[in-house]
Amino acid sequence: MKVMVLVKATPETEAGVMPTEAEIAAMGAFNEELVKAGIMLAGEGLKPTSQAARVRFAAEGRSVIDGPFAETRELVAGFWLWQVRSLDEAVEWLKRAPFTPANGSAVEVEIRPFFEAEDFGAAFTPELQAQEQRLREQIERNN
Repeated sequence: MKVMVLVKATPETEAGVMPTEAEIAAMGAFNEELVKAGIMLAGEGLKPTSQAARVRFAAEGRSVIDGPFAETRELVAGFWLWQVRSLDEAVEWLKRAPFTPANGSAVEVEIRPFFEAEDFGAAFTPELQAQEQRLREQIERNN
């Protein structure tokens, strides 16, 4: 099962407060454990939304909204892609993450499973599956 682990933004991450050397080292050690266990596929931190943009799609057309965005609790500050046996396994790994909330704030992290081919049923025809496979192979070659 592949999951995306979404680290929610905090007032500190949105203000661009960078982690300390100790925090970077602790997260590096945790990431190393994930990699050695074959769990971590990818992971990145995201810059604050003051350096971001959104594109809104509506009946009247598309519009661009420049950051920063309100409602910190709804924003993502970083992510991991993990390959796990179950949601429970992902939760157990995540409980070991070295997050250190600052200034009395809390860090929320969400785990979301990816759709699998069988989730789409008959709508995901053999032709569409073949197209998906070709695209994945092309992405791999591009990297």
